[in-house]
Amino acid sequence: MRIRVFTTPAAVARSFAADIARALAANPTIVLGLPTGRTPIPLYRELVRLFRAGRIDFSRATTFNLDEFVGIAPHDRCSYYAFMRRHLFDHVNLSTRRIHVLNGMAPNAARECARYEHAIARAGGVDVQLLGLGSNGHIGFNEPARALFARTHRTRLSMATRRANAALFGNRATAVPREALSMGMATILHARRVVLIATGAMKARCVARMIEGPVTPRIPASFLQLHRNAEVWLDRAAGARLKDARLKGARLKGSRYT
Repeated sequence: MRIRVFTTPAAVARSFAADIARALAANPTIVLGLPTGRTPIPLYRELVRLFRAGRIDFSRATTFNLDEFVGIAPHDRCSYYAFMRRHLFDHVNLSTRRIHVLNGMAPNAARECARYEHAIARAGGVDVQLLGLGSNGHIGFNEPARALFARTHRTRLSMATRRANAALFGNRATAVPREALSMGMATILHARRVVLIATGAMKARCVARMIEGPVTPRIPASFLQLHRNAEVWLDRAAGARLKDARLKGARLKGSRYT
């Protein structure tokens, strides 16, 4: 697992947006896995800035979002699809035919999950999967458990996760759906490259457990230790609890170790 530490969340966003721009230039038909939540918003803002400056082209790229709430229609303002439209899709030249988001209103959740897996396979798999990190160690909506689902599935959300998404629902955690559809751990780990971004002091404890603790379904993000091409991009606050001394005083734009 390769670690990069930057001074601020803005520095993380700028650097990773530039990384995505280079990846798109090298492979215009790249398949990107995308997350929602507060952490990627600065990244999406930076990608929009690069697009408006003529420095990035999404016209041939394909995207797959990690998850969606059950019972929320795609065009509902509380949906993750609407979130992605607000922060990225409506501001860049992604083709609507190449945007893939799970349908939380599908009458048969199992069939919808199977359809999504088939769509990913038909696209040739995910080239770069971007992840955020839940405060309880979840990635996507793979919540801590005794065992994790391998493939895209219907899942029950913890109260901590519902509270983290309350801003989308008028700051009422009880209004957040109890269930969601999510890519599974094997689906995520089959991406050719996985990049997890975590920022802020509130993520520091979970970051340390994810990187330096054992691989356990109680910290789903710890499974990234098993991926041959996984990266963790942090700001200084999120990396504060890591034991490796090289990360303690990262003064440059980005320090890294493997």
